[in-house]
Amino acid sequence: MTSTRRTRGRPRDPDADEAIMKAALELFVERGLGGANFEQIAKRAGVAKVTVYRRWSSKEELLTHAIEQARTLVPEADIWATTDAEAQPADQRLMDSWVHTLGDARFRAILAQLIGSSITQPSLLTTYRDQYIQPRRRLIHATLERARRDGLLAADADLDTVIDMVVGAAMYRMLMKPDAPADSAATRQYLEAVLQQADRLLRRPGQRTPDAHHRPEDHQEEGHEPA
Repeated sequence: MTSTRRTRGRPRDPDADEAIMKAALELFVERGLGGANFEQIAKRAGVAKVTVYRRWSSKEELLTHAIEQARTLVPEADIWATTDAEAQPADQRLMDSWVHTLGDARFRAILAQLIGSSITQPSLLTTYRDQYIQPRRRLIHATLERARRDGLLAADADLDTVIDMVVGAAMYRMLMKPDAPADSAATRQYLEAVLQQADRLLRRPGQRTPDAHHRPEDHQEEGHEPA
């Protein structure tokens, strides 16, 4: 889901957008939400303050957009909806995106700050949840629900609990195990193991569980991801 931004005036300079989002994330990690105000963001990005105001109505809006840009290589909704025959299979592109996210030390710091600020300044997490997490979760849930209707999953499978378990495992690895191997191969192996366990929980009793390399468009719990 994209947020509404101001579009009056000259065409937007994508380089300025990138500089602003980079500066916003740096300040957020260093100083928290309180230290990531428009004045400081503009100063670090090397742009006029009015340039920031023209693009985003609040620092929460700016930061949630910047966090989402940092979180994923390609938006998951775009991957699921693609009809590009030349593109990689959806499962491969989703896994590549998740491996990138879990192995990104900068994103670990962003996520830690996002969670940490939720007690004293909950507005940022609320905005991010409403604009990105909840739409993504609804997409995952709908995909799993279709698989259940098609008889691929157990009729009594607790979809929400399994989604929570997969996301929780990813977040635990990012936040509580900073010494976990961050190379792509180790991260991919971990995610495949988590998804394989989720697959076992979702299947009908006696139904065969595929190996870790099965396709998520057939068994859709691969729709889970880090926040």
